[in-house]
Amino acid sequence: MNRNRLARVIMVQGTSSHAGKSLLVTALCRIFRQDGFRTAPFKAQNMSLNSCPTPDGLEIGRSQATQAAAAGIPARVEMNPVLLKPETEGRTQVVVMGRPVSVTATDSHQPRGPQLWDVVVRALDRLRREFDIVVIEGAGSPVELNIKERDIANMRVARHADAPVLLVGDIDLGGVFAQMVGTLALLEPAEHRLVKGLVVNKFRGDLAQFETGVDLLEAHTGVPVAGVLPFLPDVQIPEEDGVGLPADGLGVSQAGLDVAVMRVPHIANFDDFDPLGREPGVRVRFVGSAAEFGEPDLLILPGSKTTVADLDWLRVQGLAERIRTARSSGTAVIGICAGFQMRGTRLLDPDGVESRIREAEGLGLVSTTTTFLPEKKTHQVTAVVETGRGLLAGCSGMRISGYESHKGDTTGDLEACPISVRTRSGRPVHLLDGRLDEDGLTLGTYLHGLFHNHDLRRRLLENLARRKGVTLPDGLREFDPDYEYDRLAVHVRRHLDMDLVYRMMEDRRPAPGPAYADRAEA
Repeated sequence: MNRNRLARVIMVQGTSSHAGKSLLVTALCRIFRQDGFRTAPFKAQNMSLNSCPTPDGLEIGRSQATQAAAAGIPARVEMNPVLLKPETEGRTQVVVMGRPVSVTATDSHQPRGPQLWDVVVRALDRLRREFDIVVIEGAGSPVELNIKERDIANMRVARHADAPVLLVGDIDLGGVFAQMVGTLALLEPAEHRLVKGLVVNKFRGDLAQFETGVDLLEAHTGVPVAGVLPFLPDVQIPEEDGVGLPADGLGVSQAGLDVAVMRVPHIANFDDFDPLGREPGVRVRFVGSAAEFGEPDLLILPGSKTTVADLDWLRVQGLAERIRTARSSGTAVIGICAGFQMRGTRLLDPDGVESRIREAEGLGLVSTTTTFLPEKKTHQVTAVVETGRGLLAGCSGMRISGYESHKGDTTGDLEACPISVRTRSGRPVHLLDGRLDEDGLTLGTYLHGLFHNHDLRRRLLENLARRKGVTLPDGLREFDPDYEYDRLAVHVRRHLDMDLVYRMMEDRRPAPGPAYADRAEA
């Protein structure tokens, strides 16, 4: 632990959203850990529907939890002190230090700027007292001029921490010269001086062909190009927001099993489905219209920040009727969190917790009633599967893990609850979760991360394949996130000038240890 001085810092900002900031921060967290530094990620303010609880039950952005895992440390709320979660009707939920504090009009959280800035500073300074290096991620672009005076996530943070900045541009979108030069031109002189390196991200083709481009960027900006990072198509690390959802889905186009996830407007925690797309013989599609519906073997209703509004959207798109028809014809349906709530008969909101609609009709696939409540449940959980029929045939007794992040309780036939939660945020409990209908083909649960449980996922897919009369290929290894973090670190080390990065932080770079060298070569 760093006891003598504040941690060194480096900040990654982008010329736009989805430029690759989160992935580069993840890589740097892993690299610094490999090099012997206690490292923590930090993002002052995150706008995302992909969130998760820390071990003590506080809510932060999924990307910061992923970056903490890459750094080899538990996620902490200080890593993302302000989280904004867009809702319907122009509203935003404001989560401060892991707890919702208000639901406001999209921009009305901005008058809280001074209070939020104080929270940001305290969180960052605490991390800097406890770690050797803090890798800071910006948000969007640092030169959104219409909101810059209220921006608490970019250059204001860099100036407070006197952080050297790597500016990342997405060449895959085209216009990377305009992105870089334009961003730097709009910065104030004191901000411009903090930008110590440029990173061209998502490059496709022969790197040698961009040598002239590097020279031109440096000539026009006066800032060295720290690296040109080739596009890494198969990196298996969760995306921060729905922009990253692949248009062509996950997995192979011709597969034994076809899984259709409803791409509702406020889809949340969509990394739930990444493990399905990694399975051989499984195709995961994100469906946004009746024309895309097809003939899936499994329908999934995902998490959502606005359950009732997205349920109404399903009806408008003609998807609600397609789901009911498919289920009556024998197609399996799984609902996760909000999708679990949508499957039922009624949704009640007497206090206006989620929307102005006090009562809504569900899809009616199972007989349950959900009541939205003010208190949000955010917990990491362990559980046991209690039922072994239908989709869960052969799963009885399996121990699984996941997390809860929801407002609302769902009531109905308790004998149909297939899962028993045994711990919440590390505390022993004995609670029933989810519902499984009579033929075992309509499953609902509040547990995110269900499909990340290897044995359960594989057994569930085998049950589906058996019903269809197909055989899934063998050969899937159990997903190892540490392998993915190491692979990403190797990729970035090859193409980013880490000597320059360390000089930017004015720190001596230690030699990689033998454990890293062995794994990197592998």
